[in-house]
Amino acid sequence: MAGDNLVYELYERRLIAQTDNDRTPAHVGVILDGNRRWAKAMGFGTAQGHKRGADKIAEFLGWADDAGVKVVTLWMLSTDNLNRDPAELSPLLDIIAHAVEELASDKQWRLRLVGAVDLLPVPVADRLCAAVESANDGAEDPDARMQVNVAVGYGGRQEIADAVREILRERAAAGDTLEQVAESLSEEDVTAHLYTKGQPDPELVIRTSGEQRLSGFLLWQSVHSEYYFCEVYWPDFRRIDFLRALRDYAHRERRLGR
Repeated sequence: MAGDNLVYELYERRLIAQTDNDRTPAHVGVILDGNRRWAKAMGFGTAQGHKRGADKIAEFLGWADDAGVKVVTLWMLSTDNLNRDPAELSPLLDIIAHAVEELASDKQWRLRLVGAVDLLPVPVADRLCAAVESANDGAEDPDARMQVNVAVGYGGRQEIADAVREILRERAAAGDTLEQVAESLSEEDVTAHLYTKGQPDPELVIRTSGEQRLSGFLLWQSVHSEYYFCEVYWPDFRRIDFLRALRDYAHRERRLGR
């Protein structure tokens, strides 16, 4: 066991040495996938898989903070997930709310809810909103802390639709007609009304569990993102897996559509 730990530490140091700190992504999006499959493989109940996945979050945020990442977006629950069997969804929502409350109590990161909060059960939405408010309230030098977006009840199409609706409401209140809105609507208008408004787009998106698709995650923002698909389930995600993703990102040539 001691030998295994030494090998792990040596490999971790090697990965750090191979990572270009000047090319650390400012914004990393993470699709936390594989909790249920991890639980099944381990012979545990589904709730135990979700709980183990939630326990991994603070550890991961520490790695990201140490690496110099400025913004992390964690996709914890999609709008599609809200259609799951209530027997699974109810404990999952409680686990997520508790995880966010734990993050808030640490006071280490700035938190923002990213998603259609109105689609969540009211008690859960209230817990999440209260946790985010407490994390950000009265913090010293908030700009020095890493921003953590908690994506709960999130869907990429839902986000874009919500942004357009907000634009229409604002322009209608200003007295503009639909024709005037259609004539002047720009990409910048939509960007300014997304859940992540005011933040840089994700430069790196990581998905665990071996699935190689975005599933609607940050559809608008990820147009120029680099993707990294990791085979391990989220509860088993290690620091060396994250360092591999950073190394891979640092070695890519980013064309940004050019």
